[in-house]
Amino acid sequence: MADNDRLAPAERRGQKRFRIEQDLTFRIISRKADARDGGAGRTVDISSRGLLFRTGQPLQSGQRLEMSVNWPALLSGTCPLKFVATGRVLRADGGFAAVTIEQYEFRTRRTRELPGLQPSDQPAM
Repeated sequence: MADNDRLAPAERRGQKRFRIEQDLTFRIISRKADARDGGAGRTVDISSRGLLFRTGQPLQSGQRLEMSVNWPALLSGTCPLKFVATGRVLRADGGFAAVTIEQYEFRTRRTRELPGLQPSDQPAM
């Protein structure tokens, strides 16, 4: 056993964390939140029960979030995915937020933005 191994603190987390650095968007889920309340960031790591990310937006412990992360793997090698999860902020400070994952799913995502409809393109009612 190397000297460094004896000095390293024991990992106390029950779930393995995976270093996945991807763009993330989130929205705050609450009755008082405006539909535009949310922000963006970049993931640091993810486990089966939590997610740590960097963000410039101030968050508070206890807030519920819906988060969307561009997933690095492709479905069947061709279709891009996104990881969508809901959870609560456990702690947030110094530009980082730690969130528990309460529910999640993988969804397919667009590879490029769809062109916006112009008023003349919209169907008549």
